[in-house]
Amino acid sequence: MGGLKPKVRLKKLLKLRVKFIITKSQQHLFAKQTQKKNEKFGQSFVLKACIFGTGLAGIVSEYVLATLATYLLGNAVLQWTLILSFMLFAMGIGSRLSKYIRGPLFDTFIGVEFSLSILCASSAVTAYLLSAYIVNIAPIIYLLSIIIGILIGLEIPIAIRLNGTFEELRANISSVMENDYYGALLGGLLFAFIALPRLGLTYTPILLGAINFIIAATLFLKYRHLFKYRRTLTLGLILIPAALMILTFLAEPIVLYGEQQKYRDRVVFQKQTPYQMIVVTQWKDDYWLYLNGNEQFSSYDEERYHEPLVHPAMTLSAAKENILILGGGDGLAIREVLKYPQVKKIVLVDIDPAMTELGTSHPILVDLNAGSMKDPRVQIINQDAYIYLKRTDQIFDVIIIDLPDPKSVDLARLYSLQFYQLIKQHLSREGVVVTQATSPFFARDAFFSILKSMRAAGIPATALHNNIPTMGEWGWVLGINSPKVNSDELKDHLAQLRFDKIDTRYLNQEALRGMLSFGKGFFDRLTEISVNSELNLSVYSYYRNGKWDVY
Repeated sequence: MGGLKPKVRLKKLLKLRVKFIITKSQQHLFAKQTQKKNEKFGQSFVLKACIFGTGLAGIVSEYVLATLATYLLGNAVLQWTLILSFMLFAMGIGSRLSKYIRGPLFDTFIGVEFSLSILCASSAVTAYLLSAYIVNIAPIIYLLSIIIGILIGLEIPIAIRLNGTFEELRANISSVMENDYYGALLGGLLFAFIALPRLGLTYTPILLGAINFIIAATLFLKYRHLFKYRRTLTLGLILIPAALMILTFLAEPIVLYGEQQKYRDRVVFQKQTPYQMIVVTQWKDDYWLYLNGNEQFSSYDEERYHEPLVHPAMTLSAAKENILILGGGDGLAIREVLKYPQVKKIVLVDIDPAMTELGTSHPILVDLNAGSMKDPRVQIINQDAYIYLKRTDQIFDVIIIDLPDPKSVDLARLYSLQFYQLIKQHLSREGVVVTQATSPFFARDAFFSILKSMRAAGIPATALHNNIPTMGEWGWVLGINSPKVNSDELKDHLAQLRFDKIDTRYLNQEALRGMLSFGKGFFDRLTEISVNSELNLSVYSYYRNGKWDVY
């Protein structure tokens, strides 16, 4: 520098100064842009987290209503199909309506979440309460699913428009949909493994309402300065938690009240499990067990069901050491089986742990089953009966099938040709199988289909029936794994059985002979009835078309 002239030196210094100022300005601009980008990312992240939550709450609300409809209306396949279809259709309507929303989007989104919070939380309680007064509750449940579906349908388009401030269209749509679908996956897992088993249909909807409220509250507190109707939304922020808390305290009494109205007698126990609603009622000194609203037995006359179910099979079987009971989680069939001193092992397979826990520990059932489920010879397995038979390699001398009626597709499989073929594989030689076979009076075609299906599996089988005052006319199908005996000969063998050495309250030889007699022309239509196969679950249709309305 020393050799440069003063003018040249000054020029160079000015250039360096300008360059320094420009660099400083660029750094400042870059820092500002980075800060804005970070702010946008943070805001977008909060919005996406909320979308994740809405996806979770949305799918669980569908499952709650479908489960509720199954319990209150029956026919699981039909109700799940209708509820999910109605909700998806309604979501399409909601998406269409969203294009007409031109006002403040944040306010609208929070309003939707507040509405979902109240509707989701109160849906089950409302349905239970109204079911006490309305004979056909189906329109109410379907209407609730449609309204909730419309609100869910509004969420995603509005969320996309809100997120458009932070991301370009390509990234915006994919990220919003991605978070919604991920939330749906977590929601499904939570519903199946945590919410329904632990909270049931009473409190799971309230949890949903709380999730929607938390989403709304988070967005409102984060972007409070962007809202137009701050006072109104602040009021909702105060009132909705209060409403959810009140609902939490009142939900169980309301559900119990609605449940009570379905039964003539006092409800002394009720529990919703992932598989069914279990209800026990009491009248004077007697108790009734109901699964999904259908009577399983009454202590008033249960011996007229359990003794024909167990003793003809046990007495006829050549061996009596290893016994399998499918269903029967109440323990009453076990009680009868344990009357045979030859019994070394009883395996009870019931899909619902809550039912076997009830039979093992609840004072009412323990008294009725004489504590049979705690006998050291009893092994309890909570598993689907079909899956158990496919996986086990055990052979049994007697298999007793005490499952609910084939009123759904999944239950109809347990009365199929393929199921009885599995049964035969696990029966010892001269071993006996017996199944409850619904009512030969109210569902005669279903009764015939079960009989034909067992015979089609290569098991000679015959039918029995008995009048049970609290249930009406009921039937069983009994078969034997023997190449030496045909169905007619099996009936003759049964007629010769005596039960003098067994402690029965109702069953004797005379009673059994009456059970084997059906009267003139009863089996005339047997040839017209289809075998129940997994490829054609005819017993399901026969059962649904039965004359249950006269009962």
